[in-house]
Amino acid sequence: MSEDQRFREETVKLKHTKEAIRDQIAGIGPRYTGNDYTEQTLDAIRQERKIRLAASEKEPYFGRLDFREEGKGEPLPLYIGKSGVGEENGHRLLVVDWRAPVSSLFYAFSGGDPEVAYDSPEGPVSGTVHLKRNLLVREGDLQRVVDSYAEGGEQGGAAGDEFLLHKLGESKDNKLRDIVSTIQQEQDAIIRTEKNKAVFIQGVAGSGKTTVALHRLAYLLYRYQDRVRADRMMILAPSKMFLNYISGVLPELGVGDIGQQTFEDWALEQIGEDLRLRDPAEELARWFEGDAAGGRREDAPAKRKGSLDFLADIDEAIAELARTLVPDEPFSPDDRRMLTAEQVRAWFAEENPLDPLMKKRERVLNRIKRWMEIELGKTKWNDAEVRKKANARWKAYAGKLPQHTASSFYKAGGWHSDDAEAAAGGKSGSGVSSKAKGKGKSKASAVFAREDLAALVHIHLKLLGPTSPAYDHIVIDEAQDYSPAQLQVLRQHQRITSMTVLGDLQQGIHDYAGITDWDELKRLFPSAETSYYELDRSYRSTLEIIEFANRILKGMGGGVKPARPVFRSGQPVEVRRTAQSPDCGAIAAVVEEWQAEPELQSIAVLGRTAAACARIHAELTARGIRASLLEAKHQNYEGGVTVAPVYLSKGLEFDAVLIPDAGATDYKADDAKLLYVGCTRALHRLKLLFADAPTPLIADSDHETGEAGR
Repeated sequence: MSEDQRFREETVKLKHTKEAIRDQIAGIGPRYTGNDYTEQTLDAIRQERKIRLAASEKEPYFGRLDFREEGKGEPLPLYIGKSGVGEENGHRLLVVDWRAPVSSLFYAFSGGDPEVAYDSPEGPVSGTVHLKRNLLVREGDLQRVVDSYAEGGEQGGAAGDEFLLHKLGESKDNKLRDIVSTIQQEQDAIIRTEKNKAVFIQGVAGSGKTTVALHRLAYLLYRYQDRVRADRMMILAPSKMFLNYISGVLPELGVGDIGQQTFEDWALEQIGEDLRLRDPAEELARWFEGDAAGGRREDAPAKRKGSLDFLADIDEAIAELARTLVPDEPFSPDDRRMLTAEQVRAWFAEENPLDPLMKKRERVLNRIKRWMEIELGKTKWNDAEVRKKANARWKAYAGKLPQHTASSFYKAGGWHSDDAEAAAGGKSGSGVSSKAKGKGKSKASAVFAREDLAALVHIHLKLLGPTSPAYDHIVIDEAQDYSPAQLQVLRQHQRITSMTVLGDLQQGIHDYAGITDWDELKRLFPSAETSYYELDRSYRSTLEIIEFANRILKGMGGGVKPARPVFRSGQPVEVRRTAQSPDCGAIAAVVEEWQAEPELQSIAVLGRTAAACARIHAELTARGIRASLLEAKHQNYEGGVTVAPVYLSKGLEFDAVLIPDAGATDYKADDAKLLYVGCTRALHRLKLLFADAPTPLIADSDHETGEAGR
């Protein structure tokens, strides 16, 4: 079949499909406006279906798979889309949902042996593939038809790659998009991994790991709809800006109500106290700018506070508090009656040892109060003066049983970040101080750091119990920047292990707090509850950019594979000398040159420090170039021309990236991961500028092409 014939065939099919969808929309009928609760619920379901159908009318499907089930007659054409669409002629779906078991064939089959099988709810289903076709439909119009496999024809692997490259070559805006039409076999295997696992994904820059994790959420909601709920799923991302950047993916897949937070916001929500945190901009600048960037990382308390040993020390202190909670003295509501300390301890021992300590304290005190009421008897208890004195004695006794919040216990134990010993890497405060044994209810006035939060959540859970219901599934992005303690407290908020943990050790720029080996996190779980996947194909950047970035990390090791580019060639990476650093004239010239190219919709200037970026942004603005300045406090990435510190760009991607200060004084040998992050943000163009001498990380580069702006 010729290309024109294929296009005509699919045009007719698309017209028929859109007409059928419009008929289904029309059949839904008008809105219900009455007060009947049942009818209101049914109307909400109908309106949700109407919204899905309206989206399907614009882009009903992206693929076709002609599959003949073993023992059946003719091959059945299956059209695969983002959501399933109603039955046609009462016996088969018009569009098959991409998450359906049979759809796995579309992603897994890449030619070769046409005999295939997939797992259905009823068991394995075998058959043969006769056609695999990629379709590009935009706003209801058919734009491309590409056969990646046709029975009896030439093997179409190259055609399938061409379709993928076409999608990858499209310009990016200010939002991450779904990849449902181009999911690759290795990505699909991760998406469809069983629910009750901690799935670890080591993915190089541009491997699609974040998008894969989001598609996995959509798959789990489809596959386990009777066991998981969207409102009990959670996505943890490194910043609010990154959350804004990925916010469009799940709605595109028809999924809503999934919580999306930073770890800091989640932790504060769990702790439930009015705590003050260090300004995120100050925290980042502390580690990535000026003299503090290198020397202080070795002495950072974050490593200690992120360890399981630190949580064990806290558990020991809580256990000690539990052992000494009941005072070694009796309680007397008056001068004639006495409740022995032994009896109070016996009541405390009867409490469930797994219950939060402060809850047990409260229940024991209530039990003492009931004993007091019974002992005094109805007559005396009704005497206001007797009751007043007895209650005063009860309150005085209650004050001898230490009462804590998470922050008061943490500070009293000597673990707070401002504590001199902790900051110097000395004693961790493994025992509760005398202050901790007293009544620690005063409001926290100290400023806490990010590394304190995991321990505070852990303490809150042990003392007061969980704040939120257990999560059905948790996605943790940029997990190489997480400590074992952070992952452990998240694990404590699940009844059954179900996580997707993703990141890239090669982008571990927060190495003062994070991990250097995935085993540091994997060992938290029984081996049977974990799966590990490594994605080394980069779909983001051109061949030239990936090869250049790989050389920056050359010799670093780390136990993970370097990025392997999809063969999408582009322009060479440019490394140019400038008169000064940063040279705002040269920067402006590059930006204006790129702005003249229609395919470069998003351009980033990634400076080494926030101060340098502020100067560059001011100069570009003065020259009439409209640009956004990204700072740690910002929550939105607007697209267009962006100026940002390189350490804030992680997770984002741009059509073109300019590194304006790639000199030896800005990027030292131990800044390889940071420079790698900056370079791998680029999809199509990458240029680096330096003044006196280039950073040693690129000193042997063969890409230098003279002076910028000449």
